[in-house]
Amino acid sequence: MSARTGVVVAIDGPSGSGKSSTSRGVATRLGLRYLDTGAMYRAMTWWMLRHGVPIDDPAAVGERCGEPEIATGTDPEHPTITVDGTDVAAAIRTPEVTGAVSPVSAVPQVRARLLALQHAAIDGAVEGPGIVVEGRDIGAVVAPDADVKVFLTADASARAARRAAEEGGSDVAATESSLLARDRIDSTRTASPLTMAEGAVHIDSTPYTLEEVVDLIAGLVEAARRA
Repeated sequence: MSARTGVVVAIDGPSGSGKSSTSRGVATRLGLRYLDTGAMYRAMTWWMLRHGVPIDDPAAVGERCGEPEIATGTDPEHPTITVDGTDVAAAIRTPEVTGAVSPVSAVPQVRARLLALQHAAIDGAVEGPGIVVEGRDIGAVVAPDADVKVFLTADASARAARRAAEEGGSDVAATESSLLARDRIDSTRTASPLTMAEGAVHIDSTPYTLEEVVDLIAGLVEAARRA
């Protein structure tokens, strides 16, 4: 990435930990841009499924991952994502995509392709006030020199309840089982596994409201700006 003037905030954590709502809240509060890297992996997965690429074949996924044109908007109040010019904001949140995203995300060529797009988005944003970037490898891989690194977690039952509510009342027990399975895949993959980056602040969001978590992270950012 190029030299920057704006702040970079990296927020990592497992699925259902509240990264998206928290990251958007922090970005809106502080007037920063926002990048959801998970949506980019979902968009790649959506394209693979739509084009009949076998997601359990890493070589096939890697061979074709350079084809889709993935574009993300960085407005925290109105984030957008398109694939080949098509709005896929809703399509990438389906159970089909959710069930397929981890194996696609584990393919090194996919991670390399999207890492380049992520760096481009960060470079564009840091010419202004800065950006909040959320995902699973931001502090460790995407932006290891971020001004603030946060590893956001919550206990499994709380994460499952949140995700089930987001999905319109899905079975909480089944959702918890799915989240734990995805945790195992994301934490043990060879390429950029989910891990807490060196220097990250661990925040367990279980006992806090969304506003309280936003307050905590905004405080870290303001402290970094003063340092």
